[in-house]
Amino acid sequence: MFAKKTYIARRAKLKQTVGSGLLLFIGNDESGMNYADNTYHFRQDSTFLYFFGLPYAGLSAIIDIDNDKEIIFGDELTIDDIVWMGIQPTLKEKSEAAGIVEVRPLKEIEAYLKNAAQKKQTIHYLPSYRAEHQIKLFQWLGIIPGTERPSLPFIMGVVNQRNYKSTEEIEEIEKACTVTGEMHVAAMRTVRPGLRESDIAAVVAETAFKYNYELSFPIIATINGQTLHNHDHSHLIKSGDMLLLDAGAETEMGYAGDMSSTMPADKKFTTRQKDVYDIQVAAHEAAVAALHPGVPFVDVYELSLKVIMEGMKNLGFAKGDAMDAVKSGAAAMFMPCGLGHMMGMDVHDMENLGEVYVGWNGVPKSTQFGRKSLRLGRKLEPGFVLTIEPGIYFIPELMDLWKSQNKFTEFLNYDKLFTYKDFSGIRNEENYLITETGSHLLGKTKVPVHTEDVEAVHC
Repeated sequence: MFAKKTYIARRAKLKQTVGSGLLLFIGNDESGMNYADNTYHFRQDSTFLYFFGLPYAGLSAIIDIDNDKEIIFGDELTIDDIVWMGIQPTLKEKSEAAGIVEVRPLKEIEAYLKNAAQKKQTIHYLPSYRAEHQIKLFQWLGIIPGTERPSLPFIMGVVNQRNYKSTEEIEEIEKACTVTGEMHVAAMRTVRPGLRESDIAAVVAETAFKYNYELSFPIIATINGQTLHNHDHSHLIKSGDMLLLDAGAETEMGYAGDMSSTMPADKKFTTRQKDVYDIQVAAHEAAVAALHPGVPFVDVYELSLKVIMEGMKNLGFAKGDAMDAVKSGAAAMFMPCGLGHMMGMDVHDMENLGEVYVGWNGVPKSTQFGRKSLRLGRKLEPGFVLTIEPGIYFIPELMDLWKSQNKFTEFLNYDKLFTYKDFSGIRNEENYLITETGSHLLGKTKVPVHTEDVEAVHC
C-alpha cells in the first residue's frame, strides 16, 4: 500500500468532484475455477484498490458524501480461515492503514443502502464487469441484472483522477515495466527452432514470478502473430518462424506493464522478414516522436498508419496516396487495431468504465473497421501513461474477404498480398509517460527493437 495520506487525499478529491450522494464500491470475491475451494488467482477491483488500497476478497465500501461517512464492509477472519490462511491483521487494522476508521460486518451494507434509498439519497455505482457485482446490486438495491444505470458523475470522477498518474504511481509502474522488459529479453535469449511456444511462455512467466509479481494479462507467445490476441501455446517453433510475444508484469500493488516484441526463431531475420519488420519499427518511432502534450492521439495513430502504408507501397503491397488509404480504412488490411491504450492499475486502464470516457473524453468512437478498435484518441496530457504498439499483420481471412468484395482495389495489390499469406504478424510495444515537454520511456530494461539489436540478444 501507499501511505495512508494518499488514500485519504484520493477519497477527498472524489467526494469534492461528485459533490453529493452515496458512492458504492463493490469489491471482488474469490472465484472458483471448477469448485468453490479451487479458486482463480484473486485480483481486487482496481477502483477499490485505488481508493482503499485493500487487496482482500469479500469487501465492499461506501463513501456517504451527504453524511460524511467512509465505511468498509467485510467480515473478520474466523478460526477456520486462520487455519487455512494463517494469521493476518484484523480488518479494522487493515482499514486503518487506508485511513478508514469505521468497519462494519458485510451483512449490514444492504440495510445501509436500503435506508439511503428510502431517504431518496442518490446512490452512485460503477459499471459491472462481473456477474457477482450484478447479483449484489440486485440483492442490495433491487436492480435487475442488465438494467443497471451506472453513475456518469462517479465514472468521470474516477477517470479524471486515475488518468493522471502521481509520482508514486509512476515509480510503481516503472517497476512493472522494468520486470516486463526482463521478461521479453529472457524470451529473446531462449527462442530457437525445436522449442514449443509453451517453453517461451514458461520462461516469461518465471521471470515475473521470481520478483513475486503476477502477470498483468495472459501471455501471448505465438508463431501465428497474425491473430492479434492468440493465447494458444501448443505449436512447435520451426526454422523460418517469427515469435510474437505480448506479456506484462503486475506489481504487488496492482500496477501493470505491457510490452510486445517480435523475434526470429533463427539467429537472424530473413530478408523478407526484415523488410516488413523495418517498416513496423519506422511506424513505431514516428509515433513515439509525436508524443507531446496537446497532440490528439488519433493524429499519432494516423501518422503511424501513414508510415506503414508508405513502406508497404515501396514493397509493392499498396498503391495510391498513403494518407488517403488511412482515411478510407484501407490501411486496416495491415493494422486492423489501435495504436495504444491507457495503462496503470489495469493493463487497459479503466476499460470497465468505458473507453469513450477514458480514452476519448466522452467523444463517440468511430465505427470504421480498424479505427473503431482505437482505445485512445483524446489529446495527450502530462501524467498520462500509455502504450505505443503499431503492428503489421498479414491475415489470410481478411485478404480473402476484401478481395471477394473487390474492396480498396485502388489502394491494395491483392496479387502481392496473397503471396504473403504465410507471413504472420509483427508488433513491438513500449510504455510511455507523457511529460510536460514530451514523453518518457518507462522501465529500466530496454527491450531491443531494431533487427540488429534483437539478433544481438538472440545470439
